[in-house]
Amino acid sequence: MDPRTPPPRRRLLQGLAVGAWAGLWAGAWVGGWPRWAQAAPGELGRRPLVFPRDHGSHPDTQTEWWYLTGWLQAPQGALWGFQVTFFRSRVAATQALHSRLAARQLLFAHAAVTDVAAGRLYHHQMTARWDGRDPPPGAEPVTAVARTGDTDVRIRDAVLRRAPDGSYQARVAAGDWALDLQATPTQPLLLQGEAGWSRKGPEPHQASFYYSQPQLRMTGRLALAGRTAEVTGRGWLDHEWSEALLHPDAVGWDWMGMNLDDGGSLTAFRLRRADGRALWAGGSMRTGPAAQPPLATRAFAPGEVTFEPLRHWTSPRTAVRYPVQWRVHTPAGVFEVHALADDQELDSRASTGALYWEGLCELRTLDGRRVGRGYLELTGYGGALRL
Repeated sequence: MDPRTPPPRRRLLQGLAVGAWAGLWAGAWVGGWPRWAQAAPGELGRRPLVFPRDHGSHPDTQTEWWYLTGWLQAPQGALWGFQVTFFRSRVAATQALHSRLAARQLLFAHAAVTDVAAGRLYHHQMTARWDGRDPPPGAEPVTAVARTGDTDVRIRDAVLRRAPDGSYQARVAAGDWALDLQATPTQPLLLQGEAGWSRKGPEPHQASFYYSQPQLRMTGRLALAGRTAEVTGRGWLDHEWSEALLHPDAVGWDWMGMNLDDGGSLTAFRLRRADGRALWAGGSMRTGPAAQPPLATRAFAPGEVTFEPLRHWTSPRTAVRYPVQWRVHTPAGVFEVHALADDQELDSRASTGALYWEGLCELRTLDGRRVGRGYLELTGYGGALRL
């Protein structure tokens, strides 16, 4: 066998993964209408979010993800960016199968660390199938699961779990590097959009349930390049799930989540057409705890957010060209987003099938003053994203 050819089981999972993600859009539609729109009110349509239930997975919906991102710093001053991400994809063709071996759900894990000083990204990805059921109480730990009821997602050595006190534990063992982090909330949940219902396109059904947990206090350990460091920092968690997310004309999106230095938070995103024009945009601003009024939130309307690329970087591996510096206009002000390392491209073609850029950035005023730090995600630049 060619050593570059993955083993049969991995090829099977990769094929299922690509097929599932390619079919998410088509699978969400039945007879010209989105499947959830045909359900009885309250089944899959818009509803109030209920916690802790909605911290857990929603296997009756098509797609879901948990994104934990942020920055870590050692006592001597070294700076790293990190992400721990889990994706869940419902496989429509296997839902009627009753075997626990049936791949009714596919789980993906992406984890990455950016060494800012070296300008280097370390990336790890995994794929597994899940039968869509919570393990029985007292059962032995399973290889892959996305539990309902509260956050507990894992694939082998990658884990994201929420504790009863509201803190999150994130662990990744990636061979030559590892993370063991605790993320402790310092503020209430931020419900994006209209009380957690976030529009993603001009049609009402192009929406998702979406909440964020900004200003997480990060503590833990990072093992990298043969050394282990005790680290502290700030994090941001996004949890989003939906039935029909992307408009057919959307090729990808640009998104940022920024923890502001004054304790506030800023979210901004846009979905793009093939010619680069915005199809839809949105976001939110939450004031800091010392502001008047404190922790006040405003959701942005589509016409209130614009992204203007200022500088591009071309990947030497894939030849994809990404805008890594932006000017972003929002009702909260006009800011510039600067990548702290250009090479933060994630090649996930072995799992979700996508190429994308996601990395640690600074948020600055137009005169160059830093006002925040967080993550920027750019999708659809290496080909249209298919969800």
